[in-house]
Amino acid sequence: MTVTPVRDLKRVLPRTYCHRREVLSEISTVLSQHQSLQPVLDRFVFNDGTARTLVGLTGTIKVFYEECSNQNTSTCCGSGKRYNIPVSLWLKESYPRTAPICYVKPTPEMVIVASRHVNSSGEILMPYLDEWTHMQCDLHSLIQVMKVVFSEVPPLRICLYPKDSGSAYHKPSAEEISHVMLDREDDLPFSEHNETIC
Repeated sequence: MTVTPVRDLKRVLPRTYCHRREVLSEISTVLSQHQSLQPVLDRFVFNDGTARTLVGLTGTIKVFYEECSNQNTSTCCGSGKRYNIPVSLWLKESYPRTAPICYVKPTPEMVIVASRHVNSSGEILMPYLDEWTHMQCDLHSLIQVMKVVFSEVPPLRICLYPKDSGSAYHKPSAEEISHVMLDREDDLPFSEHNETIC
């Protein structure tokens, strides 16, 4: 994946893009408002196996997620936590006449939470993308929709025990977590008179 500075994007944007001026304008607008995204130029392989060099945006979008026990979220206290959701937005050569192809891109310590908005491969599935209409839809609005949707249903979660076998993490077995041994500083065993039941 080649990260491309905005100033070089016009030069490296493939000539196969039908609406180059609009693509460059939208990317510049988004980058001015979302500094955590970067333009990239890379080979994209479609589901049918064909590959094309596409321009995309990769990085994170800031999402505020608020767990609220109250069913009426408008009365929540407003102290949500900010999460940076890693995404990739790929622009097909017919963009902006066609919707971008969008993915959440989990880091090694994250796992995808499949929902009606994100499939198990990380592809983002939203009505905004399905109903994409040129002149009514754009990248900036798409990102705003993602922020709202992901604040309600986070697409990723932290995995305490990453699958990478070379990591320093150790996933304990059921036997290892069935009880906890505590040592006293004076090396005497705990007695039932000074134990705390949790």
